[in-house]
Amino acid sequence: MITPDVLTDYIRKSLPDAEVTVTDRTGTMNHLKVEIVSEGFRGKNLLDRHRMVYQALDVPMKDGRIHALELTARTRDEV
Repeated sequence: MITPDVLTDYIRKSLPDAEVTVTDRTGTMNHLKVEIVSEGFRGKNLLDRHRMVYQALDVPMKDGRIHALELTARTRDEV
């Protein structure tokens, strides 16, 4: 299990300006819907944006705190 605050901290280490919204999909806090808005995504395609987020969340993904992740990654202009 990972808390929204801890997940946000992991993401902000890579994307300091990130606005992060976390939704628990199953009530177990390991199947998550995460929406991220950051200028760090500017000029990046969808695959690169997802890679950035997965890299930021590498530790909790590998240790099992996150089992499933649904991502939305946008810049402020795309909101």
